[in-house]
Amino acid sequence: MEVILLERVEKLGQMGDVVKVKDGYARNFLLPRKKALRATEANKAVFEKQRAQLEAQNLARKGEAEKVAAKMQGLSVALLRQAGDSGQLYGSVSARDIAEAVTEAGFTVSRSQVSLTTPIKMVGVYNVAVVLHPEVTVEIKVNVARSEAEAEKQVAAESLLEEGVAIEGEETEAAGEADKAEKA
Repeated sequence: MEVILLERVEKLGQMGDVVKVKDGYARNFLLPRKKALRATEANKAVFEKQRAQLEAQNLARKGEAEKVAAKMQGLSVALLRQAGDSGQLYGSVSARDIAEAVTEAGFTVSRSQVSLTTPIKMVGVYNVAVVLHPEVTVEIKVNVARSEAEAEKQVAAESLLEEGVAIEGEETEAAGEADKAEKA
């Protein structure tokens, strides 16, 4: 089935593109969520008439999403879960859990906006992408721990690792410059 995209769809195309997709994908996902129209001559004419309006709405939504992304940048949420001695969680952390934690932190996010490929099943600090708009994605840190104290320790260890990587990078750059100076 051929459809006209009304917004950017990842791995499919940009707004206004006429793409061929499987019937079930169009019927069950794109058309009900108003992400596309069937590519008939009448719909093409309607789309061309509304194109400027749709692009303006898309730009406004993108601008709002960028403002929220700027506020969300660097956000870290802690989730307390029960886990065994090895750090294996007794359950798992899903996109719904992360969305609820981000909402409690003051940002309205639905679980469909949280891009989590597999559920989190171990204690630790994870980077998770939140898709605020098809063109705007922000990464947040999700700290899964057994207690508040353990969560604080994990954050401290994470910051030490980041500082260590930065220091190593500076040392290698300094050594590289010293080598260049010796050769010259």
